[in-house]
Amino acid sequence: MEHFLDKSFGKFGFSAAEVPALRIAPGTGEVIGFETSDEVYRQLHEHGDMDKLTVGINPITGPVYIEGAAVGDALAVTIHEIRLKDRGWSVSLPGVGALQHVMGEDIVARRVPIDDAGVHVTDRHTFAPRPMIGCIGTAPAVGSNSTILPSYGQGGNMDLTECRPGSIIYLPVMVEGAYLSIGDIHAIMAEGESSFVAIEAEGIAVVSVDLVKDMPLRAPRLETADEWIFVGLGDPVQESIRRGYEDMFHFLVDDNGWEAGDAYAVMSAVGHSRLGGPTGSSDADPLHPMTAVGAVTTHRLPKNVLGVSDIE
Repeated sequence: MEHFLDKSFGKFGFSAAEVPALRIAPGTGEVIGFETSDEVYRQLHEHGDMDKLTVGINPITGPVYIEGAAVGDALAVTIHEIRLKDRGWSVSLPGVGALQHVMGEDIVARRVPIDDAGVHVTDRHTFAPRPMIGCIGTAPAVGSNSTILPSYGQGGNMDLTECRPGSIIYLPVMVEGAYLSIGDIHAIMAEGESSFVAIEAEGIAVVSVDLVKDMPLRAPRLETADEWIFVGLGDPVQESIRRGYEDMFHFLVDDNGWEAGDAYAVMSAVGHSRLGGPTGSSDADPLHPMTAVGAVTTHRLPKNVLGVSDIE
C-alpha cells in the first residue's frame, strides 16, 4: 500500500477541525491502510468495568484530506481488503442492544480467537470471517459527528454488513477536502447487530478513493458486485424507509433517465428493503446516550436492471 495510518491517528469525532493525518489526490489508484483499535474491548475484557476505561469507544482513524473535494461532490471509497489480527471481542454492555433485557446488568466480555480456521466465537462454533467496516464517513459542514450514534448523512457508525471488501461506498462531501475517517472493524456481524457490538476486531482497512464531481447525496449509498444499496435515515422508521426509496427512485429517474412509471414498477418488483445497523438516525436521548432513536434502513436495487452486473 502507498499510505498507512496507524491507530495512533484515532479520533472520537468526524470533524473538519481536525488536522489531516494525510492529504491525497483522488483517482490515482493509490491505496491507504487505516489501522483501527480494539483497546476499549481489551480493557472491558480485563476489567469488566466502564469506570476503569482509559480510552473511548469507537475511535476512527484519520482524517484524510481529499484534494479537490468540494461541497456537492461525493467520495467513492473502494474497499479492497480488510486485514484482521489474531483476536476479536464479544461484549455485552448493560442497557445496550436488543438483548439488554435478557443479558443482565453485568459486563460480559470474551476474547474471540481468529486464525486460519476462522473466527472462534465459542468452543464449538467457528465461522469463516466476514470482515466489514462499521464506522466510515466524512466531516459535517459544521461541528462534529459522533463515532457511536446516530448515523448521519455523511456516514458514521452505520454498521452495514455490505461495507466489506469488493464494495464501493459513496459519501457526500460537506466541506472542502471531505475529511475521510474509518474505524470500528468487525470480524463478523449478523445483519441488524442484535448485540450493538458484534464481533469487534482490530485490523487494517485497505481502501482507495475516487472523487465524483457534482454528486450531491443526502445519505450514503453502496455499490456491490450485484446491487446498488441506498441508506435510509429518518425518525420514525417509516421516514427512513421513505427516504431510502426516494433516493432509489431519483437514482433511476434523474440519474439514469428512466420514466417515472417504469421506476415505480421495477422498484415494486425488485427493490428490497431491510433494517440496517442499530445505531439510529436521530440524536439519542442525552439521559440514555446508548439508546438509538430512529432507524437506519437499506434499500437494494439489482444492478442488472440497469444492464450492469459487475463493478466497472
